[in-house]
Amino acid sequence: MSEIVECVPNFSEGRRPEVVRQIVDAIRGVAGVTLLGEEMDADHNRSVVTFVGTRAPVEAAAFAGVKVAARLIDLNHHQGQHKRMGACDVLPFVPVRGIDLDGCAAMARSTGERIGRELGVPVYLYEHAATRPERRNLADIRAPEFEGLKDLIGKDPERVPDFGPNAIHPTAGCMAVGARFFLVAYNINLATRDLKLAKAIAKNIREKDGGFRCVKAMGFDLAERGLVQVSMNLTNYTVTPIRTVYDAVASQAAAAGVDVEESELVGLAPRAALDESTAKHVRLRGFDARKQIIESLLGLE
Repeated sequence: MSEIVECVPNFSEGRRPEVVRQIVDAIRGVAGVTLLGEEMDADHNRSVVTFVGTRAPVEAAAFAGVKVAARLIDLNHHQGQHKRMGACDVLPFVPVRGIDLDGCAAMARSTGERIGRELGVPVYLYEHAATRPERRNLADIRAPEFEGLKDLIGKDPERVPDFGPNAIHPTAGCMAVGARFFLVAYNINLATRDLKLAKAIAKNIREKDGGFRCVKAMGFDLAERGLVQVSMNLTNYTVTPIRTVYDAVASQAAAAGVDVEESELVGLAPRAALDESTAKHVRLRGFDARKQIIESLLGLE
C-alpha cells in the first residue's frame, strides 16, 4: 500500500457496546480499509476507532461509520465527562505515507460535503482543512457543546457550517471534519478524588494558559474508578513529548502529596512518539507495541 491515510473518528457512545459494534462493523465492511483499533470509555461516554487505507476506501468507511452513528446515537440522552457536539463528534484524516496534509484536507472537504448533503448533519472543517482561522482549533468550535449549539446554529452568523443545513440535527448534532498531524491522546490518572487538583494541573500544563506548546488538557473525575484524570491531546509530539508532560504532571501531583496511579494511551501512536523505555517511565497501562504502535500494526518496521 503506497498511500496510507489514517482516520480516527470519535463517537459519542462509550457505554453501549452493541451500538459501537454496529458502527465498527460498518467501517470494517468497506473493502480496502484495515481496522487498527477500537476503544470504549464509559466515564467519557466516548469511543475512538482507528483505521487506515487509501483515499477512496477511507472516505467511504468514514461516511459509513458516521451514518450509523447518526442513526443510533441521540445526544439528547447522552452524558459523559468529555465535551461533545455530535454523534460522530470529530472525524480527522491523518497522513501516514504517500499523502500530505493538503491531500487529507481535500478528503475532509469531500467527506464533509457528503455528510452534510446526505445525512443532514452540519459540518465544520477544522485544523488544516479549516476555511477560516477561528475554526482551526477544534475546542473553539465545540465549546458550546450540543446543548449550546442548538441555540446558535441558524441564529449566529459566525456559526454557519461549512457543509450541511444551517440548523443542528435534532439527535445527531453537528460535527467537525478535518486534517491534522498525528495527535497523541494521552491520559494520566492520579491516585486521588481531588478533582480541583486535576483541573489545576491541566491548566498549568496546557498551551492556552501558558503551559507547554501543542498540549491541550482538562481534568476529569473518573467516578467508577475512584480516580481523577489529567486528560491530554498532544497535537505535535515532536514539540512536546509524552515524557515531558508526564514528568510535569507527576511533579505537580507529588507537590500536593499525590501519586500517579498510571497513564493511558487512547488509540495509537507512532513509534517516534512512544517506545518501550518511555512507556515504562510514564507507567503506561498495558502497553503492547504490536497493538498500539501504528508502524508495528502495518508491518512498516
